[in-house]
Amino acid sequence: MKELDNLDWGRHFSELRRQVLPVFLAVVAVAILVMALLAPVEKNSNKEVSEKVHLRVSLLSAEPGSGFDSAFILARPVELARAPLAVRADFPMGSASGAFSYNAQPFLENRHLGDDLNGIGGWDSDLGDAVYAVADGEVIFAGWPSDGWGRVMTVLHRHEGGRMFQSFYGHLAHIDLPLGARVRRGEKIATVGKGNGQYLAHLHFELREGTGITAGPGYGDHPHGRVSGEDWITASRGAPNDRLNAAVSGSIPNAAEIAIGVASDPLVPVEKK
Repeated sequence: MKELDNLDWGRHFSELRRQVLPVFLAVVAVAILVMALLAPVEKNSNKEVSEKVHLRVSLLSAEPGSGFDSAFILARPVELARAPLAVRADFPMGSASGAFSYNAQPFLENRHLGDDLNGIGGWDSDLGDAVYAVADGEVIFAGWPSDGWGRVMTVLHRHEGGRMFQSFYGHLAHIDLPLGARVRRGEKIATVGKGNGQYLAHLHFELREGTGITAGPGYGDHPHGRVSGEDWITASRGAPNDRLNAAVSGSIPNAAEIAIGVASDPLVPVEKK
């Protein structure tokens, strides 16, 4: 006990801190580094990072399972204030009057909440065809909201009376413009796609009233602010007779059923005599 009483405890702990503490901290740092290197890396899906849902409301996440309903994601006040005036409209596929395209599934047919626009060749003949802005506006969404939609774009427009509405373009193969871009009527904004490979190539087009940005469902029992895009564009063009062509009907005939030398419409079978 007498030896312990004579021990210089202050000097003892000082030497301990000077020699042992640096070694301990070095070991902890190496352990943390090894854990960081060996930890599994969370891989993104096969969608580009730029195609993730844009977080539009402060720091609240719009990802599924986050407890936040993306239906409440709205256009920003600055976007509403600078939304371009839309005084005239053209069709988003084919020509400005909708030629070279047809409406395969019109608004509210079979609970459909938009217009499915196809090239006149049907099937995947319109894959990669140009998609045009129907009116002057600003891109307020450009991304991949879900695998069911694939790539989509939403453009904000302003009526002459100040009321806001949106044009929605779904199942795109490629998006040409970024979020925030200002577009002019008839400007190419995207190309026709297949909705993540789930459908034949077509453009799902919607016209929506309001400022909510969520993609929402493509089918439903209530329009939820959607209106007939075909009717609105026709009225806004000032040409009531310029409507989309009727959808292709019937099946593709066999070669033997097509009259040789008839070039008016090779897809119309000739009656057998």
